[in-house]
Amino acid sequence: MIKITINRTESGQIQSFTMSGHAGFAEYGNDIVCAGASAVSIGALNSVIALTGIEPVIEQEESGFLRCEFPMDLPKETQEKVQLLLEGMVVSLQTIERDYGKHIKITFK
Repeated sequence: MIKITINRTESGQIQSFTMSGHAGFAEYGNDIVCAGASAVSIGALNSVIALTGIEPVIEQEESGFLRCEFPMDLPKETQEKVQLLLEGMVVSLQTIERDYGKHIKITFK
């Protein structure tokens, strides 16, 4: 199962997220749940970097582990862009979870 934890500040902003595990939906190379979750999370990170110019702290391992932490001391306009892109990622991951809940689980802290 893919486990995703979204960490929010007290004001509700996404400060970091962690993904780990494998969906186990299908054999390696044919697992649409893993492919979808990976595409959504990496696409969101690439969008944050390309569209806002910030560099989040990223930890990644071949084992299926990804952790990203975002700076909270950004100018208001930049922070709003970062948060919008990350909230879009959450919506997309929740859509995958809705359809494939036995293989992906999202928690919020």
